[in-house]
Amino acid sequence: MSSAKRPGTQGPGSHVADSHDLIRVHGARENNLKDVSIDLPKRRLTVFTGVSGSGKSSLVFNTIAAESQRLINETYSAFVQGFMPTLARPEVDVLDGLTTAIIVDQQRMGADPRSTVGTATDVNAMLRILFSRLGKPHIGPPSAYSFNTASVRASGAITVERGNKKAVKATFQRTGGMCTNCEGRGTVSDIDLTQLYDDSKSLSEGAFTIPGWKSDSQWTVQVYAQSGFVDPDKPIRRYTKKELHDFLYGDPVKVKVNGVNLTYEGLIPKIQKSFLSKDKEAMQPHIRAFVERAVTFTTCPECEGTRLSEGARSSKIKKVSIADACAMEIRDLAQWVRDLDEPSVAPLLTALRDTLDSFVEIGLGYLSLDRPAGTLSGGEAQRVKMIRHLGSSLTDTTYVFDEPTVGLHPHDIQRMNDLLLRLRDKGNTVLVVEHKPEAIAIADHVVDLGPGAGAAGGTVCFEGTVEELRAADTVTGRHLDDRAVLKESVRKPSGALEIRGASTHNLQDVDVDVPLGVLCVVTGVAGSGKSSLIHGSVPAGADVVSVDQSPIKGSRRSNPATYTGLLDPIRKAFAKANDVKPALFSANSEGACPTCNGAGVIYTDLAMMAGVATPCEDCEGKRFQPAVLEYRFGGRDISEVLAMSVDRAEEFFGAGEARTPAAHKILQRLSDVGLGYLTLGQPLTTLSGGERQRLKLATHMSEKGGVYVLDEPTTGLHLADVEQLLGLLDRLVDAGKSVIVIEHHQAVMAHADWIIDLGPGAGHDGGRIVFEGTPAELVADRSTLTGEHLAAYVGG
Repeated sequence: MSSAKRPGTQGPGSHVADSHDLIRVHGARENNLKDVSIDLPKRRLTVFTGVSGSGKSSLVFNTIAAESQRLINETYSAFVQGFMPTLARPEVDVLDGLTTAIIVDQQRMGADPRSTVGTATDVNAMLRILFSRLGKPHIGPPSAYSFNTASVRASGAITVERGNKKAVKATFQRTGGMCTNCEGRGTVSDIDLTQLYDDSKSLSEGAFTIPGWKSDSQWTVQVYAQSGFVDPDKPIRRYTKKELHDFLYGDPVKVKVNGVNLTYEGLIPKIQKSFLSKDKEAMQPHIRAFVERAVTFTTCPECEGTRLSEGARSSKIKKVSIADACAMEIRDLAQWVRDLDEPSVAPLLTALRDTLDSFVEIGLGYLSLDRPAGTLSGGEAQRVKMIRHLGSSLTDTTYVFDEPTVGLHPHDIQRMNDLLLRLRDKGNTVLVVEHKPEAIAIADHVVDLGPGAGAAGGTVCFEGTVEELRAADTVTGRHLDDRAVLKESVRKPSGALEIRGASTHNLQDVDVDVPLGVLCVVTGVAGSGKSSLIHGSVPAGADVVSVDQSPIKGSRRSNPATYTGLLDPIRKAFAKANDVKPALFSANSEGACPTCNGAGVIYTDLAMMAGVATPCEDCEGKRFQPAVLEYRFGGRDISEVLAMSVDRAEEFFGAGEARTPAAHKILQRLSDVGLGYLTLGQPLTTLSGGERQRLKLATHMSEKGGVYVLDEPTTGLHLADVEQLLGLLDRLVDAGKSVIVIEHHQAVMAHADWIIDLGPGAGHDGGRIVFEGTPAELVADRSTLTGEHLAAYVGG
């Protein structure tokens, strides 16, 4: 055969297919990106850095990952696309060389009461099959072991419309594993009736004490008053037995109220549907306070919190029921599965072993499968999502991570780094948004965005190697080798919060005195019991302000002004100056532009195609009616005020004719947490994780309290922003507050007055106090993992 080369082919080792080794991004303009053009190497680990709000997520998630997902969705038929979320094409001129993107973000897992670690990772599904094959006594198919499946029985006649119509008798039965008492929730709620109504009053006198239930106009109240089941003019305490039963437990029934057909149902089921079915964290503060006051959750006495029926609990493999298996720590469960030798289910056992081993490998062996998914921290949720990708045989894929080191002790970061490098070494492109120097250090390529945040960011300041970044004159380059120093002198506590016999989750009867009047940092490896100790033992009473990790929720109609309550004093100031109603100055109320309903844009739904948003022509995107924009305050209309940055608004409301002390106070708090560049009317959906965290902190700072409990406040913060946070914590302590911080960041530890270190390990290997004292004593002692890492950090 001839060995002559075909025309147009390349030399040996330089096939044309090998030339596509870059992801090219040209002209990216999502959110605050300013026409960013960049080439990213494939099959390498690229870390994106920059201050919080500089545009990292806009480039990585909203441009590269979003376009990859959109292109994959377009490969499906229009019929299938109709059932999928529609994604708009990102604002970018050219995106070349994309591969399939797998996104592992920090979104917390749903707080549905029936969602657990086991159900979220499919491990429960495998366990249910295992028990349905091997469990003794045999009670039924896999659904018989599921706490999300209720048992169903039905019988009757069905008509089959085929040829000659014929009625056929049919019976149907499905065995489920749901506990009938708690309906698979593991807890039962006891409602305090005295918190729902004042029984000395009648309905027409305003007996209800439920937030938002006003007697005169509220439809819900009118349904009860005009239902005909109770006398609206008789005090509730004088109801007959039947009236009280109908009032509290009546079944749903249609009634006519003022000529309108509405549904009447008893007060207890109504409260359960409207309040108890929702995630408590997503409720408005006054509603959440009402639920905490009126409802007590206790472990279900029938299933003892396992959520499962008696039948599901009675079926066992080697004396272990599925409830016992889900309650074990995952590393112990992995060993139990490894000891099972059943050739009939060998493929299932192999898959189950691999998944459980992935939990242990990623540092989550201390979790149990029955842990509610909503109680996982941001870092734990992200690592749980990583599990399904660890053993994947896919290569040439783009993995996109959002701060994978969140919630990790310095000791655990090395393990996470190894996992990222392993994904890369399999031939994948790994893109990581990160702030921690330990994670930036392993990068093959670094992209630094900035120079500032918000409008001052959105450009590429640097790209190159880590060593080149160290020498670069960028904010990240200058702060990369920053090391906090230990304080020369620490503050003296003014008292102590005594915790005795703490045994929440894995805590082992802990006794500790948490000093007050100082900055106290509680640390330890992930899963050692830090949150259990503080959140479980420090009562969230009138004097305690707790800022946890739960993300702030908000639609595109929410913005920093509405979330912080800043809009209220602004609306009142505008209303008073112009002698009109405050509601006119809300784009979600009477002042909204009627064409776009105050959204500023018109949304056109195009079915399976991405919807189109076009600026409203009537209000030109200002969201208000033209008549409202005629009213001025301090020479500005309401849309101009909402377009101001926090810093500009602080000047505007701080002096002169626009002076508004209530608004100025809130703006000062936003400035204190480093959000001076944010625009007041910027939708919350466009804020980064770090910006949301600080916005939440600024809001909680307004609450009256002597003790502040902060759970990982450095989440999403750049090295330069951490400095500002430390200054804020110092100001709080100097103002006479006690600050307790659950934290892994060594700069915060070094800055503390007192450290409480939990460990020595995670899960049942933790839950004990391994050190308490000053940071200097911890460094000198070096007896714990935290001590070793802090000593290395400060160069001690």
